[in-house]
Amino acid sequence: MPHHGDDARPYRTEIVHGMRVEWDVPVEMDDGIVLRADVFRPVTGGPVPVIMTYGPYAKGLPFERGYPSAWEAMARDHPDTVTGTSNTYQNWEVVDPEKWVPHGYACVRVDSRGTGRSPGRVDPFSPRETRDFHDCVEWAGTRDWSNGRVGLNGISYYAMNQWQVASLRPPHLAAICPWEGASDFYRDGSYQGGIRSTFWDHWYDMQVKTVQYGVGESGGRNPNTGQLICGDDLLDAAE
Repeated sequence: MPHHGDDARPYRTEIVHGMRVEWDVPVEMDDGIVLRADVFRPVTGGPVPVIMTYGPYAKGLPFERGYPSAWEAMARDHPDTVTGTSNTYQNWEVVDPEKWVPHGYACVRVDSRGTGRSPGRVDPFSPRETRDFHDCVEWAGTRDWSNGRVGLNGISYYAMNQWQVASLRPPHLAAICPWEGASDFYRDGSYQGGIRSTFWDHWYDMQVKTVQYGVGESGGRNPNTGQLICGDDLLDAAE
């Protein structure tokens, strides 16, 4: 069933694996930029609480494809994570909707500004990104399928930006569940125990730039939708 959002491009709704899934739902920000969200929710019933993640790792990139060695280690050492689910919608560091929707939750994944299928300028951990996250929480809290209570979950990046957006006190934010996140960029990120970490030297090039909005076919296609993971526009270096 096609729908049209703020930028007139359609998004698709389907019922699959016992869930109603809405792909690429438009969420307009206060400056007119339209971010894109995937929504997984129960097929029937009244309004439900929401579990949301907002980040730069591309909602259309499957965990198994984007991080194969981490996937293999997880499946081998923690087999409970890959049982009771088709693993079709498993993404890096966020919840599996097939394990939450049956318990009466909606799961919302938003591509942060400039990444995945959301246009704009990439600016990790910035005030602009935190304001976007705030507005996404409020958007989710006011949908007719939402009961107005939005919880945040996720690992690492998805943990750190929970603390940041919580500081803005979005009215519909009911809970946060950050884990394996850094709260001090010096002690937790750059100089752990006083020893310099090189993680941030490589993080952006390896995990963000590869799925930046506008990289075209090099970002791959979402196997669930056939869409380009990094948006329909191909941008050159000058843009």
